[in-house]
Amino acid sequence: MTKRDYYEVLGVSKNASDDEIKKAYRKLAVKYHPDKNPGDKEAEEKFKEISEAHEVLSDKQKRARYDQFGHAGVNGGAAGGNPFGGGNPFGEGGAFNFNGQEFHFDFGGAGGGLDDILGSLFGFGGGRRRPARGADYRTQITIDFKDAIFGTTKSINVEGKSLKLKIPAGIDDGMSIRLAGRGGEAPEGGEKGDLYVMVRVKPHKTLTREGTLILSEQKISMVDAALGCEVEVETVDGPITMKVPAGTQSGTPFKLSGHGVPFRADGDRGPHIVTIIVETPKNLSRKQKELLEEFKGTKKHGLFS
Repeated sequence: MTKRDYYEVLGVSKNASDDEIKKAYRKLAVKYHPDKNPGDKEAEEKFKEISEAHEVLSDKQKRARYDQFGHAGVNGGAAGGNPFGGGNPFGEGGAFNFNGQEFHFDFGGAGGGLDDILGSLFGFGGGRRRPARGADYRTQITIDFKDAIFGTTKSINVEGKSLKLKIPAGIDDGMSIRLAGRGGEAPEGGEKGDLYVMVRVKPHKTLTREGTLILSEQKISMVDAALGCEVEVETVDGPITMKVPAGTQSGTPFKLSGHGVPFRADGDRGPHIVTIIVETPKNLSRKQKELLEEFKGTKKHGLFS
C-alpha cells in the first residue's frame, strides 16, 4: 500500500511552521482518537497515519530527510521499517523465518501455544493431554554493530556444550533467535524444550541505526560549505568519498544508496543518510576577522547574491 504524503495527511503546506504542524496534528488527533471513536477501524487507521506523519515532521532532521528523499529517507526500503521484508514479519505465533532460521520477539512466560489455550477453554482435543515438554532455555549474546548489518556466526555454550549460532544480516537489537529442541530434557515420550537467544547489538561510535537506515553526521568548515568540498565518510562498508556542493547549509542530508541495512533475503539494502554539520570557527585570528568583515561588507553591497 502506497503511503500518502505526510504534509497531505496533516493538511499543511510543505513550508508549514513547527507551530502549524503541531496545531494541525492536535486537531486531527482529537478528531480521530480511538477513545472518541471506539470500534471505528477507519478512524483508528487515520489516527495511526497522522501520528506517523507528526512523528516525522516534528523532528527537524527527519523532516529534512523526508523533504529531500521522501518516505525512503525516514523508513528505508522496507515496508514498516522491518529489516526482513514487508507485511507481517512474525506470521502465526509471533515468529518468522529468515534464511532458514526462526526469529521472534520474546514476551516471556511459558505455554503450549494457541491449540492448548483453545483446548482448555472450549474442550478441543477430546481432553487428551500432551506429553510433558522440556523447559525452554534463554540466553543472551552481544555482537558488534557491523555484524548485525552483515551477519555472522557465533559460538554459544549451553550446559557446557558449544553450539554454532548463525546470525543473519539485518538482525536488530532485542530480537531473539529460537533453536528448536535445544532446551531442557523432557520426561520419556516428551519433546525437548527450545533455546531462545536474545541478540544485543553494541552501539557504534559514529553510526546509528533507524530501521533499515544508517545515520551519521559529517562536520565541515564554513569555508568548505561555502566553496564545496569532498569529504571522507565512514560507512559500514568502509570509507567513501562524498561530494558536498558549494553553498551547502548546516543540517542538509545526503543519501548514500545501498549502504544501509539489508531488508530482503536477496541482499537489497536501505540507504546511509549523512547529515552535514557546518562548524562555526572559534578563536579567530585578527587576519581572519578582517577577511570575514570584508566579506560581510561586500555582501551588503551586493557583490554576492
